[in-house]
Amino acid sequence: MEYQDNDFKYFMQDVGNLYMGARYSYKEIIENEMVPFKLKSIIEHYIMKDTQADTTLESQFYYMGGDDFSYKTYMQLKAKVKVCMYVEKKSFLGEKKMVYSNRNIPIDKFVQMNLAQKKKYGVKIQEIAISKLAMMSFSL
Repeated sequence: MEYQDNDFKYFMQDVGNLYMGARYSYKEIIENEMVPFKLKSIIEHYIMKDTQADTTLESQFYYMGGDDFSYKTYMQLKAKVKVCMYVEKKSFLGEKKMVYSNRNIPIDKFVQMNLAQKKKYGVKIQEIAISKLAMMSFSL
């Protein structure tokens, strides 16, 4: 099981965003030398106020509520959640069927989905993206 989890434990960045695999726990993020110091500081000082160190990003975001302090922090960081979920798709013959599709959803839209909707659409969280510009302007 641990081997499969490692497929979703990664840290990457491009010009505008930081990307973290959803199976990372906050403890693993803080211990990862690739993660910028500022993000580690934000996690330690803000997000871990209402979150345990062994909580995974996947679990945190799946059950996150609009009143959580961590939600407010991620809103400031302009976080997006990459999910794989069932969507209705029409074939070229007009037939409708449900297929899995990847979507990048802003955190505020994702949190608006209740647990029943997440289960109905088979939501699987794959990745969290954080804006570098938002992180740069975040004051500690």
